[in-house]
Amino acid sequence: MNRMEAMRDRLAVFDPISLDISDESHRHAGHAGARDGGGHYVLHIVSAQFAGKNMAARHRMIYLALAEMMKSEIHALTIQAQAPDELYT
Repeated sequence: MNRMEAMRDRLAVFDPISLDISDESHRHAGHAGARDGGGHYVLHIVSAQFAGKNMAARHRMIYLALAEMMKSEIHALTIQAQAPDELYT
């Protein structure tokens, strides 16, 4: 299983309505994290589990789900986490 598949697997706990992960590691070539093997990713996720939670709480939930990977496989993660009712507002 590659990193993005592993991330999707771990983020499935949120039963996402939408989940998009982009690998931007190539944009960081030569950066210390890139040399150490950790990737740079952008995550867009929509889940009802984020309803009523602020941005910091949502990010904590995601970091907890990806905790093992954050140690070495993910160097940087840009997160956009939304509740379904925020999609059109």
